[in-house]
Amino acid sequence: MDRSAEDIARAVLDRYGTTFAEDAGIELDDAPAPLFQLLVLAELLSARISTAIAVAAAVELTRGGWTTAATMRDAGRASVIAALGRAGYRRYDERTATELRDRAELVLDRYGGDLRGLGETSEKDVDRAAGLVREVKGIGPTGAAVFLREVQAVWPWVRPYLDERARGGARRIGLPDDGALLAELVAPTELARFAAGLVRVSRLPATRDPLGPEPPVVS
Repeated sequence: MDRSAEDIARAVLDRYGTTFAEDAGIELDDAPAPLFQLLVLAELLSARISTAIAVAAAVELTRGGWTTAATMRDAGRASVIAALGRAGYRRYDERTATELRDRAELVLDRYGGDLRGLGETSEKDVDRAAGLVREVKGIGPTGAAVFLREVQAVWPWVRPYLDERARGGARRIGLPDDGALLAELVAPTELARFAAGLVRVSRLPATRDPLGPEPPVVS
């Protein structure tokens, strides 16, 4: 018996619906520190490096206490490089350490360290918000998409945000290639998790059936 689109969406949420912020231990809220941590995670995830390493790097930066624009700006560059290295983020560690501090400086100068100002500056227009995120050094279209996909959990005005990567995951499992139609399949408060789940689906090996039996855990 064929599954309905709603059943497929629920399966995605159940199996893959963990946001990348949750993976990184970020307790996302509409507040300066978690929003800045999400921005950092978005930049780390946009590099050509594995998701696991990017998430591990975000965790190391949090452990270092660099969770706000001010603490990141004042962080010792060598200490940041060492934290990235511990996570295995070595290919881009020196450049990223510089960009992290430059990004913190921009957030402080432009928004007083509080990224809620980005919503005000963009007048809560999602396209304008994406452009403002891309103005932060080191964050391109991929990083902006990551930030907006995840921040819709706490910024309702961003919803529904299902970028090309998420829609690619939807196509793979027979769901509509349309953000508005996809958004109708889940509750608004579940959209960030749903988008993250679809992205995870898009990254699975081509030989893997995303909705088939889960592979056994090898001890």
